[in-house]
Amino acid sequence: LIISDTFRRDHLGAYGNDWIHTPNLDRFAEEATVFDRAYCASFPTVPHRADIMTGRFTFTYFYWSPLPAGETVLAQVLSDAGLTTQMIADTPHILRAGYNFQRGFKGFYWIRGQENDPYRTAPREVKLPCDPRKLRNPQGTVKQYLRNVYHRRFERDYFCAQTMSTACHWLEENYADGPFFLYVDTFDPHEPWDPPKWYVDLYDPGYEGEEVIYPRYFQSDFLTDAEIKHIRALYAGEVSLVDRWVGHLLSKIDDLGLRDSTAVIFTTDHGFFHGEHGLVGKSIIGEGWSASAPLYEEVAHIPLIMRLPEAKGGMRSRALVQSPDITATIYELAEVDTPETVQGKSLMPIMKKEVQELRPLAVSTPSLVQGVRVRRWSTITTKEWALIYSGSYLKPGRATTRAVDDLQRWEHDYYGPSAGPELYHLPSDPKQEKNVFNDNLEVARNIHAQYVKYLEELGTPEEHLQNRRELLPE
Repeated sequence: LIISDTFRRDHLGAYGNDWIHTPNLDRFAEEATVFDRAYCASFPTVPHRADIMTGRFTFTYFYWSPLPAGETVLAQVLSDAGLTTQMIADTPHILRAGYNFQRGFKGFYWIRGQENDPYRTAPREVKLPCDPRKLRNPQGTVKQYLRNVYHRRFERDYFCAQTMSTACHWLEENYADGPFFLYVDTFDPHEPWDPPKWYVDLYDPGYEGEEVIYPRYFQSDFLTDAEIKHIRALYAGEVSLVDRWVGHLLSKIDDLGLRDSTAVIFTTDHGFFHGEHGLVGKSIIGEGWSASAPLYEEVAHIPLIMRLPEAKGGMRSRALVQSPDITATIYELAEVDTPETVQGKSLMPIMKKEVQELRPLAVSTPSLVQGVRVRRWSTITTKEWALIYSGSYLKPGRATTRAVDDLQRWEHDYYGPSAGPELYHLPSDPKQEKNVFNDNLEVARNIHAQYVKYLEELGTPEEHLQNRRELLPE
């Protein structure tokens, strides 16, 4: 299982992109089943990994926090069944500060230094690449990262390259020793965006402005048009960098003769806004406060590609599938009994062409149990529609939150383009530019009723469900 953080689906040739170089993943997709309608469930980074480890829709009871000790986790079940299990990761948030997402693995290897990982303390003074007002947490996250990579010299020193190379080395040592589960988790192409210059020059040659490597999560008008173009180029360069080194791992699988006995899965947790909808980031973060932003297609709609042993490939599915389904699929592939706690559904019946659909809707959302009186935007996606909904509140509330940079912030209502529900007809409006909620109230009510029923089936506590039972405030 390969997870590449913040990898936008529409940046892969396999999903229709025609300007970014991703030859390795595109070739892999040709050999695999491509899921065209995969959506994240729990958002963002850490909650998504909780979904993967547990096979559950953890947004009903979990938030950005350590993995609960009582959870039944994928790695432990597979280890107990006799598989050799290994985590190789550079994503710091699942391993630092007692988060313990390595629980159950027989081995884990952490490539240190990504993002704000407190890894190096020198040099004390580092030069920011742009006006600090354009950066998210410049004195904390960005400066820590610049210290961490200060001695980096070659492409092989980049985190994605280290992670994929380490995975290759692990395979060389373990491939002949029986069944295994290898979990590879790279934080790229998440910010900061600083791929080797030759990757960036593929997409924005000759740029001479500031390098906004970790932009503020805010409305996009703090950046010029040239800077928006360049952050897209920086991100595209990261995508091509990831493709190159994931390709290195895929080649190693072939070199070791594992192709016909090993399933390979590639996915991500969510995407990112690069100016779409007037936003940069995936939420809104101010000085000492933050707010949830609607999870439009650019963020909620994710890549999911699965290659089975001896599969001919070339298959595409339009079934609505979500991250916990990956876990259920891995249990079936490993021929291990699926724990009763798992809420995801195996994708094997789809890949065997036994069924075409698994569920009528997909729910993508931040935790519903943190900041109960604060708007937490859920995206409910059906075959044709996307309802973006925050719940009804008698009075806006405030809650404190900690996330990626571990800074405590007040959490506020989102104040963006719409204070109320949004409804989009995806076949005719795939970029979600025309909110047709007021013209299709019955459609919205039907989707909302399915959403509430689904939350009930998942066991959402009533205290967190009660403010979501009504589509509109009375």
